[in-house]
Amino acid sequence: MESISHVLIIQPPLVQLNAPYPSGAYLSSFFRSQGANAKWYDFSSALFRAIFCKEGLEKLFSLSEKNALSLADKAEKNGDKATSENLRRYVSESGAWCDWIDEIVAILTSGNGEGTALSGREICHRLVFSPHAPRAFRMQRYLDSLEKEPTTDDARSLASLALADLADYIAIAFDKDFSLVRYAESLAINETHFSQIEKAVDSPILSNFYAPILENLRIPEIEGTKTLVCVSVPFPGTFSASLFTGRFLKQKYGEKVFVVIGGGFVNTELRGASEENLSRYIDAISFDRGYGSYYALDKSGLLKNEAPSSIKPLYKMRLFLRGAGKVRVIDCIDEDKEAQDFEQEMTQRIVPDYSDIDFSLYPRLTDDTNAMHRLWSDGAWMRAYLAHGCYWHQCAFCDVTLDYVCAYRMTNVKNLYDGLFSQSEKNGVYGIHFVDEACPPVALAEFAKENAKHSKRFLSWGNVRFEKTYTRDIADFLSAGGVAGVSGGIEIATGDGLSDIHKGTDLDSIAGACAAFKEAGILVHAYMIFGYWQETPQALIDSMETLRQFFALGLIDSAFWHKFVLTRHSRVFKEWSEGKYSELKPIFPADSDIFAKNGLHFKGEEKSERYERGLNLALDAWMHGEGLDADVRRWFDFKMPSPSVSKTLVEDAVNRYEEREAQNKRAHLSEESLMFWLGGKPYSCNGGRELGWIFMQEEYRISLRENQDAKKMCESLLALSVDSADTEARKKALAVFGEKTLKHLRGKGLCVLPDWKRLKD
Repeated sequence: MESISHVLIIQPPLVQLNAPYPSGAYLSSFFRSQGANAKWYDFSSALFRAIFCKEGLEKLFSLSEKNALSLADKAEKNGDKATSENLRRYVSESGAWCDWIDEIVAILTSGNGEGTALSGREICHRLVFSPHAPRAFRMQRYLDSLEKEPTTDDARSLASLALADLADYIAIAFDKDFSLVRYAESLAINETHFSQIEKAVDSPILSNFYAPILENLRIPEIEGTKTLVCVSVPFPGTFSASLFTGRFLKQKYGEKVFVVIGGGFVNTELRGASEENLSRYIDAISFDRGYGSYYALDKSGLLKNEAPSSIKPLYKMRLFLRGAGKVRVIDCIDEDKEAQDFEQEMTQRIVPDYSDIDFSLYPRLTDDTNAMHRLWSDGAWMRAYLAHGCYWHQCAFCDVTLDYVCAYRMTNVKNLYDGLFSQSEKNGVYGIHFVDEACPPVALAEFAKENAKHSKRFLSWGNVRFEKTYTRDIADFLSAGGVAGVSGGIEIATGDGLSDIHKGTDLDSIAGACAAFKEAGILVHAYMIFGYWQETPQALIDSMETLRQFFALGLIDSAFWHKFVLTRHSRVFKEWSEGKYSELKPIFPADSDIFAKNGLHFKGEEKSERYERGLNLALDAWMHGEGLDADVRRWFDFKMPSPSVSKTLVEDAVNRYEEREAQNKRAHLSEESLMFWLGGKPYSCNGGRELGWIFMQEEYRISLRENQDAKKMCESLLALSVDSADTEARKKALAVFGEKTLKHLRGKGLCVLPDWKRLKD
């Protein structure tokens, strides 16, 4: 790059505790590929470490003790004995919290942390059994709920709850907007003026704990150019911290820095933001992937201190330039062939770079016993995408007009795998979280194929579409290639509902995909949505009953109910503006000064709020194996209609899946069929009359005819391994076994995939 020579990429607090958000990894890789000196800082992790350490808690209690005791007195006067006792307990045990916090964090990380006196299991013993260890509400409730005496195996759960307890204290006694994840998430909503958002910038946590972190950041002195600072804003809750970051650096370094914000929240909520006061915090907003906008910025000469008056509109980058006491807002353009072509090339080949991240500093929380639910918070993950955008991009509720959904483009999967594997050999992290809108099946299979070739393998998980593509063969192949879990949207679990939202799949396909994944040992999570504009109590109870059947049959492990939000970039809003959906009545804010303008209220949306408690109560029970046979109406404290769907709706769909699978296994096999052997090494047994092997913890056997050679049969199967199968190997297997016997091996170790050319290459 000509003018971008030094870049700082900053993830402000607080996003997720167990792994960094991927935008920094992609941007640092991008800028380095262009010859820039780029450095990525995850200040989400840094702020966590600054608070949850001995020095941090000493500072916290010193700043909050007086207020905590005052709140305790008020609670007691109001008859809230539990709150008053809890707050006083924190104050009384503040010394213990300070003494124990480093060990609590050490239990949740791969490293012990600085200043930790003990190591390994000894810390676990102490936290669980010492009568001097601090205890708060969540920790005590967990211990009281145990049906047995606690053991050292409970230490990670206790340590996770200890952090949650401390977060509760911080939110009550020090900073009301604090949470461990997505800091101050409710600040940037569509009813908010920018002046209201600005008030949150000077929150106690940011002023007292985040400012010292930024103070230690050093901006290099570069003659004749500026340092580019890229601040990621993935969620609404990180916006105030992003503004704090920009303001701090601009006040300290002035014209030496050029601050740009970008990320998921920016792309969806701030596309129309032209608030001049933003210039106090940032210099520009970068939309969508960023590669094209930074390319245009580099070409503009703006970082070489050229006069703002000479700057032309840039591709997907809105400028907020100060000069002569005035603010000049220069809107972006969406068409620039040179920048677009460059962006497409970068999208395909950039591999996220995690070399700046020390994964041993990230805590892995044990916040739930549900195995699938735990994937979000427990484990170290390098995050990456197999494709930018969604290959379907037609769901009614989704922002289908925005780049992150509609601009679908595959990556070079082999290049991605090699790049991530090289990093894992250095950082010791073998977990991959695919952050695709929906992983393309062929790309997921291609990654699994590369993974299956290695003795050290990634464990991966990500979002998919539950569609008919996912047969048992494909699920087995993905499982063998390291896929441990998938999440996918069901949204409305009724046939008419799926059609109404243009889901592009049906209940048979969803049930079949989930069944295939579960048979292959892959965990499954489902996303549900309630509160649609056309939703009736009958439709909701039917969707809920269908979800119960999915749980009862073991087809999914966890789920989450999201409330429908109408957005200006969704398909339903576009179609409403074209005259469809007369029953939908959007409510447009009368105030033109509203800051974030994507989300819209609509008439009647408040009616769905009454369902939220019942939906979540049922879901929590189902995810832990409880209440699966109970009438779904029992979870509501008001009258609901009886479900109109059949009690065997999902079971019938599974039966049809099994019929399709049986038909697949009868399909003709040829030398061109894409066959792989996933089972273990075959062995001769029963006096040489049978050939046996182990697949997915089960033993399988086939009888041998007199003229069959067990050794040749073993060799022909092993030749179908993922890294060696070719036309000759398939030809030999057909000759040695015969087509009929090979068909019998499907689902027992032999996998037959669609004729995907990418997997043959």
